[in-house]
Amino acid sequence: MSLVNYATREITCKIVYYGPGRSGKTTNLHYIYGQVPDDRKGKMVSLATQTDRTLFFDFLPLDLGSISGFTTKFQLYTVPGQVYYHATRKLVLQGADGVVFVADSQARQLQENIESFQDLHANLGEQGVDVRAVPLVIQYNKQDLPSDLILTTEELSDALNFRGVPEFAADALHGPGVFETLRGISELVLRRLSAAHKG
Repeated sequence: MSLVNYATREITCKIVYYGPGRSGKTTNLHYIYGQVPDDRKGKMVSLATQTDRTLFFDFLPLDLGSISGFTTKFQLYTVPGQVYYHATRKLVLQGADGVVFVADSQARQLQENIESFQDLHANLGEQGVDVRAVPLVIQYNKQDLPSDLILTTEELSDALNFRGVPEFAADALHGPGVFETLRGISELVLRRLSAAHKG
């Protein structure tokens, strides 16, 4: 749920990067953080557990404009991917205005992608959220790996994208597809926010 600060005339939106362990969620955030100018971002905060961590930072996007005279600010979060961090994932997901599902393109990770995607929908449903209404995009990460190790975006789409949401091929380590994914989810979130403010 976006936070509206009338004093600073800012709307803060929460975007959560969700997906199986080691799919590239943290890599996405690190890449974005490294590219955003210092004067437009806050500190990156890492809440570390023994084997995984939740990261977040906020930033003012450069060119997304304002809604009813309010500037928009985004908070980006990652969730730990490992199954035993179920409670943490649910907590981080609370109040999300949009979700980026980061799928691992490696063929051997397909089942983990499917289970994590089902987990996302179950967690949103448990929170009383209409799953079909949540702005969502899917990123097929690690498309830079050798073709005999990965599934094509078409194969991944057939397995995961039953909602027909925007999807992006990416290589989060080197940057291709990272900002396209972020722009895709940002636009969906802002469109929904604009509609709500008009309503």
